[in-house]
Amino acid sequence: MGIREGMPLLAKHEGDWEGTYTHVDPEGKILDQHKSHLTCAFPEDGDYPYHQTNTYTWPDGRTEVHQFPGTYDGYGRMHFDTDRMKGVTWGLDENTIYLTWIYKAEGEDLRLFEMIVLSDDGRHRTRTWQWIRDGKVEMRTLINETRVVG
Repeated sequence: MGIREGMPLLAKHEGDWEGTYTHVDPEGKILDQHKSHLTCAFPEDGDYPYHQTNTYTWPDGRTEVHQFPGTYDGYGRMHFDTDRMKGVTWGLDENTIYLTWIYKAEGEDLRLFEMIVLSDDGRHRTRTWQWIRDGKVEMRTLINETRVVG
């Protein structure tokens, strides 16, 4: 069974998404905000059955691009292991994907926990990250995205 069959909710995320990332401190004060464009792809060829490209753009014109190739384990979970991060994701119900990861440069004492909720019509998704270090929230990231129709 391939990734599309084993992770049908993830397959519904295929395509391009535009949105806004808002990073807040534990009290809700905005620390950073920037635009995003994400491409979720399921390449037919290559080493990875899933590939995500994230492009971030700040108001001052600064940009970052990050690549996230994923491997499917055949049991409903996808794993990421790049120079930047390592994590795993799986579906919780018909609308919700869960992802947990670490940023390698930060060490394993900082863990991130993400919930991604896809709207019933597949046009919108909301994502929340909790940045937890030593059992305490360091930051939260709130993401609102809309599918790009082209």
